[in-house]
Amino acid sequence: MRILLLHQYFLEPNDGGGSRFNEMAKQWSESDHDITVLAGMMHANGSKKIPEYKGKFILKKKHDKVNVIRCHVSETYNSGFLGRLWGYFSFVFSSIWAGLFSTKGKYDVILVTSPPLFVGITAYVLSIFKRTPFVFEVRDLWPESAIDTGVVTNKLIIKFAFWFEAFIYKKAKLINVLTPAFRDTLIHKKGIPKDKVIFIPNAADFTLADEVSNSDFNPQEFRDELGWRDKLVITYVGAHGVANHLIQVIETAELIKEKLPHVLFVLIGGGMQKEMLMREAKKRNCSNVQFFDPVPKKDVFKYIMASDYGASVLKKVDTFKTIYSNKTFDYMSCKKPIMLVIDGVSRELVEAAKCGIYIEPEDPQDWANKIESLKNISAEETSEMGVNGYKYAQLHFDRMKLGEQYINHIESKILNV
Repeated sequence: MRILLLHQYFLEPNDGGGSRFNEMAKQWSESDHDITVLAGMMHANGSKKIPEYKGKFILKKKHDKVNVIRCHVSETYNSGFLGRLWGYFSFVFSSIWAGLFSTKGKYDVILVTSPPLFVGITAYVLSIFKRTPFVFEVRDLWPESAIDTGVVTNKLIIKFAFWFEAFIYKKAKLINVLTPAFRDTLIHKKGIPKDKVIFIPNAADFTLADEVSNSDFNPQEFRDELGWRDKLVITYVGAHGVANHLIQVIETAELIKEKLPHVLFVLIGGGMQKEMLMREAKKRNCSNVQFFDPVPKKDVFKYIMASDYGASVLKKVDTFKTIYSNKTFDYMSCKKPIMLVIDGVSRELVEAAKCGIYIEPEDPQDWANKIESLKNISAEETSEMGVNGYKYAQLHFDRMKLGEQYINHIESKILNV
């Protein structure tokens, strides 16, 4: 099967961040599917465009067996809402151009993953010119999440976004959602036919986790190198943006810095709010918060395995009660217990797996109390939570199995194979 994948945030080989389709594309290509990716030239966290892409409109690359066509994204992406909006549309224009003039032959399906929602424009245009059906994947309920977090407030833009969302859902041959809550919302609130919606969620990457575990990596030596020897380390891996609301980490750190000086928060990643968070940590004298720049996925697993807990954190809004957090599955694959600062389906997942501790979002005192209560939890119980998460993810969220299911859905529902 020939698949044209549209993914603005498809990672570079050594990028940190959500690698769902990097891993699936590699898996599919190794199973003899022909994969071409139309991707952007800017990372989702808003970091600077790398020198290789400066002055380029289109650049073809190869990731193992996967063909990747990098498309222009305006660097105004870093400068507020309007700049980011232009960043989205600059990718729409460049990816349409690349899809029309830099790809060859007939594709069996176009697979587009959002957000941003506007990549649906590229999918629709290319589906017409190439006479190819497209699958639309919903990784986040947009524009709801942008409205709830205050990122989008303009009523005209909101009205257009809802209209366009409905239009794309209608034109897509198949819609994939990443959580049961998304599926319920699309079917029962947005009126999408049930047989048009499939469910292939985020997943745990056991391949990378096991590779690190089976290597000569020594977590204790790594802790010593980082100065974590006697610390209880709580690590967050991911974006530092508005939606993540990581200020609650700083607020919690401030509450416990004197009473629980052995606790260390580690924040790994980048984003629009990172500089603000670093300033706040310094202003509040929170030496118990340590920041790291984004690191490659393989190295991320080393930091997680050297930590005591993994933290999943989001802003307290209703939309985020419907999502599974990417990083939660990374912690599960590394056998680490989770401090979950997200309500809704993510909480249900962690409680069903018995692999972590729920903390009320935007309630630093609750987080501080939960950390203090860890003195009543034995090392054996902590380890058991980590193992519980690993086993649960193996059973329900193995990326290799889900990748196969994705292909099977496309073949049966679109290609009638």
